[in-house]
Amino acid sequence: MLTPFLIDNQDVGGMGLTTQDVGVIYGTFGVISLTIGGIIGGIVISRDGLGKWMLPMILAMHLPIVGFILLSHFHPESVYYVYATVIAEQFGYGFGFAAFMMYLIYIADGESKTSHYSIATGFMALGMMLPGMLSGFIQEYLGYGNFFVWVFVATIPGLILSRFLIFPKEFGKKSEKK
Repeated sequence: MLTPFLIDNQDVGGMGLTTQDVGVIYGTFGVISLTIGGIIGGIVISRDGLGKWMLPMILAMHLPIVGFILLSHFHPESVYYVYATVIAEQFGYGFGFAAFMMYLIYIADGESKTSHYSIATGFMALGMMLPGMLSGFIQEYLGYGNFFVWVFVATIPGLILSRFLIFPKEFGKKSEKK
């Protein structure tokens, strides 16, 4: 719902940006931020292991939602607030997704790791597709401001459940070569 939010007029709760603005924000700055976030995520996991970084990486994925809550409630005049929010969101997504991918690699390990990894990524895609199918209806009912609050609140159960994940804390850490 981010693209419709950025494009929709302010009279319906959107930011009123042009398609070109959104293309530049996501297609240039967003892609760069996502890539940098993913690279840094991989680096910190390889340096310290997944255990140290799992919670910060999950928070990096979810806390930028607060930026969209603020945008939807205050509608700042300057487009630079939108740039900052999208850059933070895309960086956080890339950074946090590195942890998710490492966890998938961990749970897929075994005799049929390719199949297990494929099944896990299929469930991940389903977990994005099903809520995405309903998000338009929910946004229309709640409006953009309350929709983003709802999205933020919806992340809390996953954040709590993530504390119960079992994996070696050093998983993903690059081993010292002798």
